[in-house]
Amino acid sequence: MPVNKNAYIRYRALDRCFRNRQRRFFMDDLIDACTEALVAANFDGGVGRRQIFNDILFMESVDGFDVEIERLREGKKVYYRYKDPDTSINQQPISKAEAQQLQQAISTLTRFRGLPQYEWIEEVITNLEHRFDLEGKSVGVVCFEQNRELKGLEYLGPLIDAATEHKVLKINYHNYKRGGRDMEFIFHPYHLKQYNNRWFAFGRNDATGQILNLALDRIEGTEPCDEIEFIVNTEIDFDHHFDNVIGVTIPNDPEVKRVVFRTTPERYPYIWSKPLHPSQRIVDRKQCMLSIDVAPNPELEQKLLSFGPDIEVLEPEHLREQIKKKVEDSYNKYFSVHKGRTDGE
Repeated sequence: MPVNKNAYIRYRALDRCFRNRQRRFFMDDLIDACTEALVAANFDGGVGRRQIFNDILFMESVDGFDVEIERLREGKKVYYRYKDPDTSINQQPISKAEAQQLQQAISTLTRFRGLPQYEWIEEVITNLEHRFDLEGKSVGVVCFEQNRELKGLEYLGPLIDAATEHKVLKINYHNYKRGGRDMEFIFHPYHLKQYNNRWFAFGRNDATGQILNLALDRIEGTEPCDEIEFIVNTEIDFDHHFDNVIGVTIPNDPEVKRVVFRTTPERYPYIWSKPLHPSQRIVDRKQCMLSIDVAPNPELEQKLLSFGPDIEVLEPEHLREQIKKKVEDSYNKYFSVHKGRTDGE
């Protein structure tokens, strides 16, 4: 069974106790040692006697670390230690469960193969496969959608490195919204996000203090600015920054609205099983009505329009009117010429 971080912290704490020949560790001592290790790793709560018993059994099992643990009696109490004082779980060969987890991680890493700035992935994968005897087992059973020809991917590596290492960059950027002209500014990168097969970088404009959203395919060049001190992000929790939107655009009015829409009976099961947003709820199953709680933005409109006649927005009214206007504009583009020819005949 896969080992989570909480469990592994306990195993390492027990391992230290079992290796220590200078002290005798009874059950209460083991509980205290595991609790202290979890608290030090920012995990709340302690552990109970039953949990430690189960941990010891797992460490002794073939599926665990296959170690020999002695139970020695002193009066009415029992203390625990390794039979061989040189034993340690850090010296154990990789288990079957760990090999499976590592293989899954390698499969995920392979999605970056061939991307600029990620040539090192090939070497890492090869070393892992050789070291843990996983060669020849990396079968392509999972495929991620990735546009390897997308412009700007060569900046993905430098931006990730800069955000990780707190490095400031000078960015040359082509802004479609300002007459298609190039802009140059100092950028403190904080976060990168992929949406709709494109990458976006979020960070601070050094001159204005604003948080910018940069599409990588519009970046024309980057260079390091080592002479400028990096400003650490203390404003935005990017783990939850996009919780209330679809896509990457945070609107000027971030108020969350209840968006109610009706779909066709044929499309309903697909949208129900693949929600437009995690907040999606059923309003009326018979009427095929659903709702999501989001802050409306351009990506929401694009998503709704992508379903064509299979979705009708019911509320809020202003969003319904915006969708209606776009549908009317599309209709006029496709049918105005045809209608004119018909009227003139």
